[in-house]
Amino acid sequence: MEKKSFRKPITPEQALVKIRHYCAFQERNHAEVKAKLSNMGIGWTAANEIIAKLIEDGFLNEERFAKAFAGGKFRMKGWGKKKIELELRKKGVSTYSIQKAIREEIDPADYEKTLNRLMQKKWTSIKGQGITIYVKQAKTRQYFLSRGFENPVISKLLKQLVEKEKD
Repeated sequence: MEKKSFRKPITPEQALVKIRHYCAFQERNHAEVKAKLSNMGIGWTAANEIIAKLIEDGFLNEERFAKAFAGGKFRMKGWGKKKIELELRKKGVSTYSIQKAIREEIDPADYEKTLNRLMQKKWTSIKGQGITIYVKQAKTRQYFLSRGFENPVISKLLKQLVEKEKD
């Protein structure tokens, strides 16, 4: 049985106009644009030509996308470098662009300060019967590892937190 499509076919020229608006609204990566074009019913050959045109016109830029993504996820969601890198890899961004974005968008001092602030908040939120300092440390470490922060940074700040609590 043939599947009926009620959508009017779109020409590559019309798709280019639509996809320009799509890219102008928010930074996009190549995979998102390809998927959108595919949903519009544009073939791979025409889609690749449209993507080439978008890159040429400055609507699509992988490095710019990676920087916007890395900066946003770090500042707004409090993600660590590892989680940001993993998500960008899933989106098909090149290793070079990922490393450049993380290096340029995440200041090391700001990174530690943010982790320290988030860690203070998490530390005070862990309460309950039978919660020892070791349980608190384990829960805090696990939480920040899952948020994509590196173990050496977590260990350093956790040690400072425990020292401060002992005083």
